[in-house]
Amino acid sequence: MDSLPKSIKGLIGPSILNADLSALADESRRLLHAGADYLHLDVMDGHFVPNLTIGHPVIKCLRKNIPKVYFDAHMMVSKPEQWIEEMAGAGVNQYTFHIESTTAENIPEIIRKIKEADMKVGLGIKPKTDITVVKEYINDIDVVLIMTVEPGFGGQKFMGDMMEKVRWLRKNYPQLHHIEVDGGVNMKTIEDCAQAGANMIVSGSAIVESKQPDKDMEQMRNLIDESLKSKKLHIQVTNDEHCSH
Repeated sequence: MDSLPKSIKGLIGPSILNADLSALADESRRLLHAGADYLHLDVMDGHFVPNLTIGHPVIKCLRKNIPKVYFDAHMMVSKPEQWIEEMAGAGVNQYTFHIESTTAENIPEIIRKIKEADMKVGLGIKPKTDITVVKEYINDIDVVLIMTVEPGFGGQKFMGDMMEKVRWLRKNYPQLHHIEVDGGVNMKTIEDCAQAGANMIVSGSAIVESKQPDKDMEQMRNLIDESLKSKKLHIQVTNDEHCSH
């Protein structure tokens, strides 16, 4: 896909930071061919989180090789307002910044600038952050990202108690179509995500290192869609909303 669907449905976005970075374009194509709906790009600045990863020059090169895929940039940076224009210029579709990375006074302005740059707005929430902080921004954003591990650290286990945040969002804000979860999501923990009502699933090594990523992503997507239908949240997808890879 190259844009967010208007319907609520299961979308799987591999975290390509877990792929072979020396062959990022080829790895991305492989995952898209296997059925990925979008690509999740982890951007870390070494300040907001201790690790340092890719930035807009790498994403711009990737966009040249993959022109029609939805790029979800997860901005784990201490100054999210600093990189909006660069990421837009690099071809990013969704700019997800963390509510903890800035002050409450700055958030409306950051949201406005992201929209002016013609990108979708994602708002990320770390595990220790109370979900109710999103209340005043919920009508101005496109996606809420619920972190199910602490951002910036590898090898952590999925925090199942974070699913209460997903349930709270689905119950209180039915107009919010897209709830994304990120961290430790695999073929076991996907069931918790599905039951809670998440629809955008970020998965790293579980998909990237899988011997059958096509079957695994299909199974993940089916679990999400079945759960959404059971909750009467799943909206019929029209022809122009089907994902293209």
